[in-house]
Amino acid sequence: MPPISTPPETRAIHIKERSPIAWMASFPDLQFDPSRIPKEAGAEVPEGYTIRPLNVNDYDKGYLELLSQLTTIGTISKRKFAERFDLLRERNESKFCIVIEDLGRGVIVGAGSVIIELKFVHECGMVGHIEDIVVDNSARGKNFGKLIINALTLVAKQSGAYKVILSCAEKNVGFYEKCGLKAKEVTMANYL
Repeated sequence: MPPISTPPETRAIHIKERSPIAWMASFPDLQFDPSRIPKEAGAEVPEGYTIRPLNVNDYDKGYLELLSQLTTIGTISKRKFAERFDLLRERNESKFCIVIEDLGRGVIVGAGSVIIELKFVHECGMVGHIEDIVVDNSARGKNFGKLIINALTLVAKQSGAYKVILSCAEKNVGFYEKCGLKAKEVTMANYL
């Protein structure tokens, strides 16, 4: 039996609508096309702040320091950061990193990402995995966590995902329920 061949136009339906090259030329420092963040996601961001894709220059705006409030970061040079950023940018249909910047201070105060997983189940559906949600201690109480979750959910939906999921510490379940997520199943891990 000959191998099953899917025509390229069928495999890349979700990519047809956008030209990756066009937006990359317009936004050379951004990880992905900012139009992927629906306008409604930024509607509730307070004045003096902006929600946007990760920028290669966010290394100098405290992005890694912010992530260190969430987990261990290790030593990452500016060059290593730029190399990882370029790799994410090249794969801009699979991972979307969003930040909230305090424009007055030029500092990143919130961040999160969504990874789009291609599935065979649900008619070759897609799932958004929300990761690395963090809001700076100095910026808590401004609803930034909820804004980030909402923006990532909208990006996942726009990408064609049929659901978003995340793993969290038990102490954070209440927060994520306020963001519209429901506790379901159990997360298992094997740290390598």
